[in-house]
Amino acid sequence: MAVCSPVTRPLTVLGVPGPGAEDVLVAGDGTVWTGTADGCIHAVDPEGAGTRRVVRTGGRPLGLEWLPDGRLLVCDARRGLLAVRPDDGHLEELVTEVDGVPLRFVNNAAAAEDGTIWFTDSSRRFGIEQWEDDLMQHTCTGRLLRRSPTGHVETVLDGLAFANGVALAADESAVYVAETALRRVRRVGLVDGRPLAGHEPGQAGRSSAPSDGGLLCADLPGYPDNISRGSDGLVWVTVAAPPDPALGMLQRSPGLVRTLARRVPQVAKPRPRRSVRVVAVDAGGTVVHDLGADAAGWHMATGVREQDGRVWLGSLAEPAIAWLPVDAG
Repeated sequence: MAVCSPVTRPLTVLGVPGPGAEDVLVAGDGTVWTGTADGCIHAVDPEGAGTRRVVRTGGRPLGLEWLPDGRLLVCDARRGLLAVRPDDGHLEELVTEVDGVPLRFVNNAAAAEDGTIWFTDSSRRFGIEQWEDDLMQHTCTGRLLRRSPTGHVETVLDGLAFANGVALAADESAVYVAETALRRVRRVGLVDGRPLAGHEPGQAGRSSAPSDGGLLCADLPGYPDNISRGSDGLVWVTVAAPPDPALGMLQRSPGLVRTLARRVPQVAKPRPRRSVRVVAVDAGGTVVHDLGADAAGWHMATGVREQDGRVWLGSLAEPAIAWLPVDAG
């Protein structure tokens, strides 16, 4: 992907009563949903008229998605995969462990029409509080998982370099998953809701390289976080921060060097630079939109939803969500 400057758009910021509004999800009536670091799920009026706290999960909600039955699917980094009724906040645990091992870092998901859920576990070694350590250690222990409508869970891709955002193609012929550390989005072809040959569960191995070269896009202009399919049919990809040369060099270093880097004081570790950026690609990986905004008052876009020409953004770093228009007019 050719790196160029994004088209700048004005940014509208809406505060929420909690830190780190990491993802966004838009309901049919325009209400925007988000989860914050204090464990709360909020419903936000899109015109800034206020917010409503729906439930506190007791964990750390990240990715949000709609289930076919109208419930809110919540990727809780600490608790696992949850389902929440939006009217009364009733909460149900869907997946808390895989193969008898508790999930460590559930991050993002996409739900098919038949109820199949595709979701990521970013790391087997580090939790949400140490996400930067996983990037520096370059553990490549992330996974793309599939929960069938009957509740059976299996691993589709293993060895991912910080598995993150998930999205389905409009016709559900493919599932896409972001690898933050490698600045790319992987593509897994599907037939009848199952991975094509070469991506069968248990055959993916633990390599960080695609088993069949299946990439939607690579060499992104920064580190991708959540991704989603917009109302325009495009796959929208957040770019949480520009590439960091120091982080790249550390990831290429011997394992001992990466381990010792954990002992470096926090102030000396690589930190994300302030930016606001999001790109949209078609099914062939061609960039259709590359949008940015002034990052002085709000930064680090980690969640994205395009709805009728308005691009909603969440942020791991901000107590607010934001939106920008796709078109200048």
